[in-house]
Order: sequence, then structure tokens, then C-alpha cells
Amino acid sequence: MSGNGQYHTIIALVEDKPGVLTRVASLFRRRGFNIASLAVGHSEQKGLSRMTFVVEGDEYTVDQATKQLDKLIDVVKVSDISEVDLVARELALIKVQTTQETRGQIIELVQLFRAKTVDVGSQSLVIEATGEEEKINALLNLLEPFGIMELMRTGRVAMVRGKSDGQVSDDFGISYLGNGKVVTEASEIGSY
Repeated sequence: MSGNGQYHTIIALVEDKPGVLTRVASLFRRRGFNIASLAVGHSEQKGLSRMTFVVEGDEYTVDQATKQLDKLIDVVKVSDISEVDLVARELALIKVQTTQETRGQIIELVQLFRAKTVDVGSQSLVIEATGEEEKINALLNLLEPFGIMELMRTGRVAMVRGKSDGQVSDDFGISYLGNGKVVTEASEIGSY
């Protein structure tokens, strides 16, 4: 990737089977996409998992990749929710070096960011922070001078904001309904 595209948030509802993640990642690798973040977990539907990934690219290229992704046999539904009003969060675990002198300052920062201290060691604290990517980045910038020993971030998880019409993230994009019909409009999905 040249790094000059915009970031897109793509949601894929996939069958919960071994090898699905590898096939999805391989598709993006073949297309030359860098996956900026990837989060996978069980969905509300038994036997299906939901992948949230952020990729960089222009709209045309991401659209083509999304259509290719939808052709994979284990993919049930794909949605590019980049252009809709969404809720996005990230979880970070941050191990920060502490001394008796700095521990109080770090705890104040943790409270300011509404984060939690989840482990206390004699020379470190483990902090759990949840929020938008910018919030996590701001906290990291303030903790950096103390010495970040270890960092683990989940990457973005996202869904469409609650609407009065009851739409969900899966209502946007492409859906293969198993009957040979490809649906691209949210209004069509509700009729099946």
C-alpha cells in the first residue's frame, strides 16, 4: 500500500470454522492491502463469528476487495460501514513502569481517562483502557515518559449506531442469502 488511501471499517459475518481467518487474510494480502487492525469474536448467531477489520485504500479498491471477500464460501455477509454513523471502540492493556514517586501520577492519569488499574506489581502497573482510538493514543502519549513496558491493543470493533428503524451493521453492503440471490440494499434484506 502506498499509504495515501483512507481507512475503511469492514464487518464480515463468517462461519465459525477453522481456516476462515486465514482465507480472509490471504485475500487481502493478495490484493496488497495492509490490515491496520483486526478483531474477531463470536456473534449473536450460533455458529457465526463477526470480524471487524480496518484496511487502507481508495473506495474503488476497497469495494472490489469487499466483493471478492463476499465470494469466499465461509463468508455469510460483508459490510463496509465506513460511511455510516457508527460506534467504534478499542481495548488496550498497557504495562507501565512505576516507582514510588511516579505511581500516584500514573494512577491520576488512569482515572482522568476513565481507565482501570487491573494489576499492581512492585515496579509496574497494568492499565485497561477502553474507548475510541484517539483516546487510547492520547493516554499512551501521556504514559510514554514513565516507560511503557508492554502494550496489547485489540484493534477497532465497531457497529452501526442504534437507529429508530432497527438497522444493524449487517444491513449495509453485500449479503449472500444462500438461495442464489445477492442483496445489496438494506431494504431488500428485511424482506427475506
